[in-house]
Amino acid sequence: MFQVMLQMALLIMAGMLWQRWAPSHITALSHRRALTDLVFYVLLPALVLNILWQAPFDLSAVKIALTAVCRLTVAASCMWLVLQLLQRLTTVNRAQQGALMLAATFPNATYLGLPVTSEVLGDWTHEIVLKFDLFACTPILLSLGMLMAQHFGHAEQRSHPLKELMRVPPLWALLLAAILNLCHIPQPVMVAHALHTLAGGVVPLMLIALGMSIRWDTFKLKFMPLLLPVCAIGLCVAPLVTWCFAQWLGISGDTLTACILLAAMPTMVFGIIICERYHLDGALYAAAVFLSTLLSIASLSVWFAALQP
Repeated sequence: MFQVMLQMALLIMAGMLWQRWAPSHITALSHRRALTDLVFYVLLPALVLNILWQAPFDLSAVKIALTAVCRLTVAASCMWLVLQLLQRLTTVNRAQQGALMLAATFPNATYLGLPVTSEVLGDWTHEIVLKFDLFACTPILLSLGMLMAQHFGHAEQRSHPLKELMRVPPLWALLLAAILNLCHIPQPVMVAHALHTLAGGVVPLMLIALGMSIRWDTFKLKFMPLLLPVCAIGLCVAPLVTWCFAQWLGISGDTLTACILLAAMPTMVFGIIICERYHLDGALYAAAVFLSTLLSIASLSVWFAALQP
């Protein structure tokens, strides 16, 4: 697992280097947006359609979604309690509170979880990752997560959560895949080949895009008292509680391993956009992404070893 994480780190580092030394005729931000838009609007929906068109929609899908909800709930609750304590010891403004709540609550289940679980367990985990993220994490992020950001931050225009959900192409792909699946419509060979080809670009481009999104320059030692609780909750506490909950649900074997690895993923990158939209502390959030991703190289290796029979 540690070797796999180092391999992932090389691709992430390639993205960070590209962000730093990208050709000057196009800004680094434009490069990153073009790459993330390609993944988000084309490649990831193709992967969702390719996998979930033929995946079973049964009780196991509900259990995976509940496991994800448990992870989010535990992380949010723990971070809220930590913030109550921190405010007694130091000054944490509302913009920082909102950024920390987002950073601790939502894991990078797709952009990092997909390549990691695929490498260590196999491509069959794509189904687990998509159910974990699209059945729980993404809808909650774009509904309750948005409301949480609005509560702590401020913006001239406040968006409705349902409108945000309607703008997510992977969720539209999920809806289409569910209809085709439940109607027992077979997947044509040519369509399957095209979807498989597009889906093949998701993992490497996700990792490079992740590297291009990490802002290591925002990391400052003065943030450490705020960042360490985020990392402890997201990488250790929430996955541990989720492990117990998943076992109680009856999840076992490699499926359990995949779910807990997803629960132990570092802070998701997309939250930076939410911070910018609602004027939360984007630099603090970006620092949380950087530090948690760095520490996850070791923590995910420990989790994988602990989950082995």
